[in-house]
Amino acid sequence: MKTIETIATVSKDGKITAQLPLDIPEGEHQVVIVIDEKPLTEEEKNKQKKAPLKFSAYSVGLVSESVTFRREDLYAND
Repeated sequence: MKTIETIATVSKDGKITAQLPLDIPEGEHQVVIVIDEKPLTEEEKNKQKKAPLKFSAYSVGLVSESVTFRREDLYAND
């Protein structure tokens, strides 16, 4: 069993469309749908679209400032 949280689109005729991960095999599946009774606002939709994570380097004190990582320092000549 797998839990997937996604946004689904409901059409006027009651059909639902949702994007699932590609690792879900093709075919019929038993599902449970929990739906909020009010549609998402534009602001809520924009909030759901998450910006990519940005990682920045910072010193954690594992090496001293004088250590370099040049190729010559990392690999022997043999």
